[in-house]
Amino acid sequence: MTSNARGTAHPRERLLNIAARLFYANGIHTVGVEQLVREAGVTRATFYRHFSSKEGLVVAYLQERDARVKQAVAAIRQVHRGREALLGIVAMVADSVRRPEFRGCGFLNAAAEFPDPRHPVRVCVAEHRRWFHGVLHEVVSDTGHPDPERVARALMVLRDGAMAGGYLDDQHDVADTLRAAAESILNA
Repeated sequence: MTSNARGTAHPRERLLNIAARLFYANGIHTVGVEQLVREAGVTRATFYRHFSSKEGLVVAYLQERDARVKQAVAAIRQVHRGREALLGIVAMVADSVRRPEFRGCGFLNAAAEFPDPRHPVRVCVAEHRRWFHGVLHEVVSDTGHPDPERVARALMVLRDGAMAGGYLDDQHDVADTLRAAAESILNA
């Protein structure tokens, strides 16, 4: 949502949408509360009525990202099982890397800005990563692979590498390499 659409959503939604755009494009620490309230068209009082602090907004932003990823993965798993589900999840990651506005993984970006593993932002990132690793483990188990834990860990590393490489290198090459590597691991 852009600031042109101020009146079309609840103030909390507007703040989350503006935060998602700005945090992802510019980094969390570079975006201040003043910019958020100005672009969302709300007052500071409204901001603090919905979020106890900027960090509270950051956690809510990550929870929204988490919910969208979970919804996308659930849609894939509703249609596919085993190998096809795994390749569908890998394709989802590869497709995100190919987006023109791609700037890396929002979770990894947030973790880089909040180094303390006990910080609520890092706790949120860790919860998302545990969930995603668990999904990979389940889906690899469904393929009948003899070592789903090793494969799930390898796929997490590949996913993280694709998220970094997709921002720094040729996005299409990174996405294609991710898909090929996932298939190679499954076939090994």
